[in-house]
Amino acid sequence: MPYVENEGARIYWNEAGSGPPVLLIMGLSFSHEMWFRVVPDLTQSYRVILHDNRGVGRSDAPRGPYTIAQMARDAAAVLSAAGVSQAHVIGASMGGMIAQELALQRPELVRSLLLGCTSHGGILARWPRFIRPKGPISLSDDKRRQRELALIPLLYADSTPLERIHEDLDVRCQCALSNRGFLNQFAGILFWTSYRRLPRIQAPTLVAHGAEDRLVPPENGKVLASRIPGARFRLIPGAGHILMTDQPEVCREIVLDFLKEVSNGNGHK
Repeated sequence: MPYVENEGARIYWNEAGSGPPVLLIMGLSFSHEMWFRVVPDLTQSYRVILHDNRGVGRSDAPRGPYTIAQMARDAAAVLSAAGVSQAHVIGASMGGMIAQELALQRPELVRSLLLGCTSHGGILARWPRFIRPKGPISLSDDKRRQRELALIPLLYADSTPLERIHEDLDVRCQCALSNRGFLNQFAGILFWTSYRRLPRIQAPTLVAHGAEDRLVPPENGKVLASRIPGARFRLIPGAGHILMTDQPEVCREIVLDFLKEVSNGNGHK
């Protein structure tokens, strides 16, 4: 299994497919396996590079707290290990924050940005609407599925079939996650913002957001698109925070159409 060492952590990564490189960056406490709904389509035309952020999955969970900037440097190290000088970058939730930071720190690495269900962070962001979980939330391994079930109202649209949600839970409950890793990633989110730096992003950018996102309200996506030069905003009806599960066909279309556009040199910038 390929690993790259960066700033005191071994970062797990892998790849599949061939073609223009696409880097996928997942969100808080989720491993790279949660891209399972889009990877099969992407690998038909692209070289897909995935990794586990520090603190989750097969990557190390060193002492923290971690920072979004540090996790962006981890992503850059993965691209270097893969021999990639530039990639399309897709980030979901916290992964979208990492993708923004990568585009700001290392603009030469980012061919395009697709930011899903994410935010610019900081005091100007819209934070979650309160929803009472269905039962107590625990980080302990033996109560992992109980925690995931309790978070369903916060993460998914009301209309999403429960069978599809349980497919996600099956994947997530197999992923290694420690209290240390979760809390250190969460600290990175709390102490990060890109708001004032967004106009410096140079890459063609598409921002996609679920209309029913309760965890990261869609107002955040609208602000991102308004502050990143030339960015476009796509609001997805019937989708909550986990876009790819709530509206899988729409998300595949959005991703593939955007990548085809920018790969052909027809980006909006």
